[in-house]
Amino acid sequence: MNTKNKSIILLSGGLDSLVALGYSKKHTDYNVELAITFDYGQKALKQELETSKKICDYYKIQHRVIKLDWLKEITKTSLVSDEDIPTEELHTNKSAEAVWIPNRNALFLNIAASFCDSFGYNYILYGANKEEAGTFPDNTEEFRQQATKLFETSTLVQPKVIAPLINYTKDDIVRIAVEDNMPLELVRSCYDSGDKHCGKCESCNYLKRALLANNCVEYIKLLFDYDEN
Repeated sequence: MNTKNKSIILLSGGLDSLVALGYSKKHTDYNVELAITFDYGQKALKQELETSKKICDYYKIQHRVIKLDWLKEITKTSLVSDEDIPTEELHTNKSAEAVWIPNRNALFLNIAASFCDSFGYNYILYGANKEEAGTFPDNTEEFRQQATKLFETSTLVQPKVIAPLINYTKDDIVRIAVEDNMPLELVRSCYDSGDKHCGKCESCNYLKRALLANNCVEYIKLLFDYDEN
């Protein structure tokens, strides 16, 4: 491990951020020392915080929670409100709008960049992936490059933004997690606040399909309100 490559990861506790962390720990020289989880009034906040803490304990890294109370005030989507969560039409403008948090990844990366400037971190990792890039513009390679370009002039440290999973689909990401024996039992990808994954929201659909594609029925039984029928 190259101890000079001090890194921060944005960690929600979902599939992508968990595997981005695990993958970076095993397959790269990024020395991830700190994970930041954001509290922006999301319905699943309690579950996300608990899961993120467990993941940080598992990988023995620091965990920091940043409160962004004002973000909920300007957000009208189902992640923070009691509106119905979409259950169909993945990869569409309609599904994206239903769960869009205004400027979320850019905001989160900018906050992480402030930590980089203050504490000498060189890299910021986040869980952008190939599949969601088709729906969310802040999951694309173009966005990652532009964010890195911004920090060349907005910071002194000039951290680079890294998306370890940028070329992988959800199926690939679950496969990597299984092959590397990552703690998938800790994943929390659901938008809702139940004890288990609802199995209905867009994020649940992504996760369940990827688990099925990798014959991971045991994780479906563990993570979801499971009905064999």
